[in-house]
Amino acid sequence: MEYKEREIRPITIDVDRQHKRYGYRAIKRGFDFLASLAGLVILFPLFLLVAIAIKIEDPKGSVFYSQIRLGKNQTPFKMYKFRSMVSNADELLTRLLNQNEIDGAMFKMHDDPRVTKTGRFIRKYSIDELPQLLNVLLGQMSLVGPRPPLPREVEEYTDYDKQRLTVKPGCTGLWQATVRNSVGFDEMVKLDLIYISRRSIGFDLYVIIKTLIVFIKPNAY
Repeated sequence: MEYKEREIRPITIDVDRQHKRYGYRAIKRGFDFLASLAGLVILFPLFLLVAIAIKIEDPKGSVFYSQIRLGKNQTPFKMYKFRSMVSNADELLTRLLNQNEIDGAMFKMHDDPRVTKTGRFIRKYSIDELPQLLNVLLGQMSLVGPRPPLPREVEEYTDYDKQRLTVKPGCTGLWQATVRNSVGFDEMVKLDLIYISRRSIGFDLYVIIKTLIVFIKPNAY
């Protein structure tokens, strides 16, 4: 199932239909809760090793990094990650915005000077994202769904873009599991809307399996 080179037509999400999918949403939430709880327990030794590595490289900085993101219906929540950048990364961002390599309401820079050595490694294997299992456990996120954007990014959204905020955000999604960083903002939105319009238990499992493959054989970051 390839999406990178396929021409994708504009998609309109039937919000009412998505809201009424009670059975799917209940199963999805149950799976999210059990999987995130199991993941946090099983991955605790890895969490400890990553925390030690982050502290060795930058003793003054915190192990975790939290950031306000917008979830379903633009509801704000605090999203957690392992810190992969220098402690004053947010302050340095304003100096780097003119070097953004992606068009649209999102910032990406291939050789971001704010990223630490440990950060590059955990980003390559998406380990920095694992603390978001806590967000899933709390019901703020799902394992699969559109990535939650920053408030400043949503300020630049069109009504079309905002359709990706009609469902609960996810730790991984269709674009991360397939094309990842090789597409721009518009393509990311289209892939998110494809996921929302087609989402099902089977499609969620497909995205999760593709994501696990990325863990084993990561794309170039």
